[in-house]
Amino acid sequence: MKLGCRIAAIFLPVVLPAQPRTCTGTGDLEIVSFESRVFPAPRSLRILLPDGYRDAANRARQYPVLYLNDGQDLFDRCTTLYGGDEWRVDETVRELITAGKLPPMIVVGIDNGGRELRPKEYLPYVDQYLSPPEPDPQGKLYPRFLDEVIAFAEQRYRIQPGARNRVLGGSSYGAGAALYALVERPDSFDGLLLESPSVYAGDYGLLKDAERVRAWPRRVYIGTGTVREPVADVEKLRALFRKAGLKEDRLRVVTQPGADHSQSAWSQRLPEALLFLFGTREVR
Repeated sequence: MKLGCRIAAIFLPVVLPAQPRTCTGTGDLEIVSFESRVFPAPRSLRILLPDGYRDAANRARQYPVLYLNDGQDLFDRCTTLYGGDEWRVDETVRELITAGKLPPMIVVGIDNGGRELRPKEYLPYVDQYLSPPEPDPQGKLYPRFLDEVIAFAEQRYRIQPGARNRVLGGSSYGAGAALYALVERPDSFDGLLLESPSVYAGDYGLLKDAERVRAWPRRVYIGTGTVREPVADVEKLRALFRKAGLKEDRLRVVTQPGADHSQSAWSQRLPEALLFLFGTREVR
């Protein structure tokens, strides 16, 4: 799978017989067409709205928002790009809100441009381990693309304005793109969620960029497994954030023994990530 993990890019995927997939999307999930001037490939935004969003009693209510890359992989097994599982974002968010552990929130799943364009859109540097490498990565434009997404979402939905009400995240290449966005706009989000982050491209150019940042978001969550996963690179990230002054109350690093580089693993760690990033907010 070309998910963006250096180790995963070396090994060829196991080709399994095609199996019918049961669709798994739940909740009030809007799929809207989105046109970008920065990355003009056709794509959708997948907007998960909280229960009661459309009720008359809530018509003036605004909500915090979670932006996640690789929108195709977040909510529905039928739309995943690599034929695997999905993040179960819809089920997990709803369960935690219903239990009173999270405030009602909006989730914006941001589709990539497809399997062929994903490395071009997410990588700020050439990944020499990708076969074949993307010779002209455009990931340094990703923050501008994200500006377009945020403007669209805040105009169309009742989102609480301002950086303190936003969290950004992603996995693998998508995590690298999220990290790069915060390197360029460190005051634009309140939280950062990085799953199995790919940061090695261009001789760790992204980590070198990140060293110049002095004011990171309020909270940063990093998750990884131990099977063909970037454990050593996650430790480099941990050291970088510690050096920047993030202590345990602001930085959570989770290493899950036996977990691999997959949507299923990311879904297992998602509850802890959300509780760390959003759980201190008022639940009403």
